[in-house]
Amino acid sequence: MHMLCSWNPKIRLPSLYYNPSSEFTPNLSIKNSKQPECPKSQFPPTNQSVAAIVFGDGSSSHSRLYPLTKRRSEAAIPIAGNYRLIDTVVSNCINSGITKIYAITQFNSTSLNSHISRAYSGARLSNDGFVEVIAAYQSPEDNGWFQGTADAIRRCLWMLEEYPVTEFLVLPGHHLYKMNYRELIDAHRRTKADITVSVLNSRKNDIVEDVGFGIFRLNDENQVVEFRDHPETMVSKFDQNKATCDFASMGIYVINRDVMIKLLTEYFPTVNELKSQVIPGAISLGMKIYGYGFDGHWEDMRSIAAYYRANMETLWRTNKSYSFYDRDCPLYTLPRHLPPTLVTDAVITDSFIGDGCILSVQMQDKRHSC
Repeated sequence: MHMLCSWNPKIRLPSLYYNPSSEFTPNLSIKNSKQPECPKSQFPPTNQSVAAIVFGDGSSSHSRLYPLTKRRSEAAIPIAGNYRLIDTVVSNCINSGITKIYAITQFNSTSLNSHISRAYSGARLSNDGFVEVIAAYQSPEDNGWFQGTADAIRRCLWMLEEYPVTEFLVLPGHHLYKMNYRELIDAHRRTKADITVSVLNSRKNDIVEDVGFGIFRLNDENQVVEFRDHPETMVSKFDQNKATCDFASMGIYVINRDVMIKLLTEYFPTVNELKSQVIPGAISLGMKIYGYGFDGHWEDMRSIAAYYRANMETLWRTNKSYSFYDRDCPLYTLPRHLPPTLVTDAVITDSFIGDGCILSVQMQDKRHSC
């Protein structure tokens, strides 16, 4: 793996970036991503050896997308007319051959639970593949709700250990991006890491613009040496005078199964948060933690403005926008079984129109006259 810190235009960081040539063009509604074929992996297939843990929501009282989250979780928010945010993450898993997917939900989860339970039955899941909801629960031993990401995983280990996987892939469920998780898993295995974290590696700017998931400091071998949860100032990604470099975390972690169990049950049996407590604790224990860079478009929907921008960039078909029109990376969702949209005597610009709509100037006039 190339060094993250060395700035050499001839050296590209091993990346999960999907070729931007997949963007939608007016003359062709669907394109192939023209992604180069990856060499056959020397490691076990991901559908048998990896389980994904997708967190479907955060605390509704602290949601950055309120009031959109007044009656639903962040991962259940609609995008591009026909989809929910969680569709992009689950589709990434399926397209990467990861077919054992657990979705942990808690706050405002009715809409999300209903969507997940019905949306992916027609997806490319293997015979033993599934997308299973694990809703927050109370029991005689645990009479409270999940107190954080680490607490949720710890209390669900009895379900997560059902299959003999070797790694867990931990994912936020409300981000918008395309990623080949298989490449991330292979990099994790090549380095024989205990934990691999995915970090933003965009060289378009030298300053980290969003530090919501914290900052990882990596040495010249891509190994994590420090984590800062809430840095007070923006930090430079690339510094020629330092032996280390800082990268913004994406909140995505690959954790070995036995490491996850030991961290949550032996080393830190009472902590609640994976990001701010377990990961820094693993660093302090001297575990092998590596960073893996991602160059592609990524939006964590940190605000209403970010949500609006993500939708509009797709309409504007910019190079950095998310493409919903990629044949190689299909986006799975719940079929609505609605009739096609009807547009008569109307001029519409910069809009997503979902199924089952009727748009007409005459109808608008009639409404106004009522």
